[in-house]
Amino acid sequence: MAKRDQVRPLAPAAKRQSSDEEGACPHHKKRGRKCLKFWVSVTAIFVVLVTAVIVLRFTVFRVKDPVIKMNGVTITKLELSNGSTPQPGVNISLIADVSVKNPNFASFKYSSTTTTLYYDRQMVGEARNGPGQARARRTMRMNVSVDIIPDRIMSNPNLNADMSSGMLAMTTYTRVPGRMEIVIVKRNIVVEMRCSMTLNITSQQIQTQKCKRKVYF
Repeated sequence: MAKRDQVRPLAPAAKRQSSDEEGACPHHKKRGRKCLKFWVSVTAIFVVLVTAVIVLRFTVFRVKDPVIKMNGVTITKLELSNGSTPQPGVNISLIADVSVKNPNFASFKYSSTTTTLYYDRQMVGEARNGPGQARARRTMRMNVSVDIIPDRIMSNPNLNADMSSGMLAMTTYTRVPGRMEIVIVKRNIVVEMRCSMTLNITSQQIQTQKCKRKVYF
């Protein structure tokens, strides 16, 4: 009987504690894996968003320079006496075919444009056009009519010599101030063009032309 009633001793406390920790450990591991997956997903989404913003900033949202171009110039109302000298009191007009190309994804809205005509570094004519806009990824063309001031050009001492040679050197300066808005990006833009040209007196057409363009933000 004494052998049957004999009770086995309990396991040491340290051993029982370690077995309890082993039972709880799988739950902690599952939580850790879930947290790791969550933060990896958040980081991946953040990286994708930042990359998308950077790509849009340098592609769609990037403000590109509008391109201004002088397509041609025509002289009208030029009446000559002796085949080489402009008649006094006759108004002479210069019609410039100007185009503005907008390569952006938003419209380029501009205010009044100014075109100034110079002869021998003296202003002899000016024209102003009203406001307008060049639509997104389109080219806008406008005819600018510049009335030449007869008294100013006739009083220049070099005019007779230039007219006798059959060629008249002139310079035009065009300024187009405007504004571009692409979603959150807003820019004030000024497009300038300066053209040096030589007018053939006989044909009343432009013989040579060279233009320089600048864009200011």
